[in-house]
Amino acid sequence: MLVGVRGDDMIARVGPDAAEVCLALPGTRVFDMTGKVMRGWVVVDGAVLDEDSGLADWIGRAREFVETLPPK
Repeated sequence: MLVGVRGDDMIARVGPDAAEVCLALPGTRVFDMTGKVMRGWVVVDGAVLDEDSGLADWIGRAREFVETLPPK
């Protein structure tokens, strides 16, 4: 899975290494659906996605990581 939608926000699978960098960006937070942090995933605030390139940028970040994974 690459990305998902949760309310007005997007969850993005960016990988454990990139997650630390991404969490330093405005409008992001850890993804903890059941109180357990999902490593390698971040939640991106919907307001960030409304910006001109916001959605495309975040999909690109997630795609960059997912393309490194072995096929299922």
